[in-house]
Amino acid sequence: MDLVWPATAWALWAATLAAAFKVSGRDRDTEAPEHPVPAPVAELLRGMRAQDVFYTVLFELAGRGWMTIEGDRLTLDPPVREPLRPYETWVLERVRARMADRPAAPVIALMPESSDLEGGFVKLVRRHAIDLGLARRRWRTVLVPVLLTAALVVPWYATVSVALFSWPAIIATMVSLVAGVSLLSGGRGFLLTPRGREVAGPGPLPANPDQEWIFTGSGWQGVEIAPAELPRGSGRQEVTGHVVKRWVKVIPQEEGVRRDYYIALHDGRSERAAAFRVKQGLYRDVLPGDTVRLLVKPPGGTVVRVLAHDRQW
Repeated sequence: MDLVWPATAWALWAATLAAAFKVSGRDRDTEAPEHPVPAPVAELLRGMRAQDVFYTVLFELAGRGWMTIEGDRLTLDPPVREPLRPYETWVLERVRARMADRPAAPVIALMPESSDLEGGFVKLVRRHAIDLGLARRRWRTVLVPVLLTAALVVPWYATVSVALFSWPAIIATMVSLVAGVSLLSGGRGFLLTPRGREVAGPGPLPANPDQEWIFTGSGWQGVEIAPAELPRGSGRQEVTGHVVKRWVKVIPQEEGVRRDYYIALHDGRSERAAAFRVKQGLYRDVLPGDTVRLLVKPPGGTVVRVLAHDRQW
């Protein structure tokens, strides 16, 4: 079984792919105008989850009079005479559809399905980022990924023609399928411009507790949050509860600021919720309404590890 020609064909295709990505990844000589960047766009560029960005849009609309959010309840207000961005119109339409004729509804019940968010909402926010000059398409035309996918036929055929029903043919088929689907599903791609990378870089995260919606479905009344009280001298402990709130504490220092991230858990019985300090990754990954089981370290309740995480979406 001579695999020299198949290996050569795969090497040429990989080299072509690498060259195409390298050329398309170069910054183009266009300067983005200094327009104000909406918070939802900035959060998406920073890698926040679509659910986080969705709630940020809700709070922005509430701040402009389109709706009222009190605790974890949302009420639609009479329409405001102002133009909406396309992704804001999308959010408002979904909220109205999910509320139907109810005067108010829990915020957690208004979250669209993940597939709907990724297929509609995220695309609109990305489109607005492109309009602001914060991002661009990797490929000027969708013909490029189509041609790269079609070119996979050459190394695939070169492999299966000399190694039919053997492991090289199986590997070649799997690689071709995965690479082809990835190229086609990515469409024209999405890359940040220099201005977009500035926006996506280190910067202030939402730190105002008034802009963090709360979840009271576990029985918590949304009033008191106290630091976690764990016995001193005991080993690491497991805690389980609903995430009812999260926030960031910004601490000024000589060399800038330090951000400490916190979530509040409610066990479904107590009057108070307990606050735990977490790492940034966990803070970004959970939303009020999620159920988590954590391994924490006394006495302050610093989270060591996430043992279980049940999403509500």
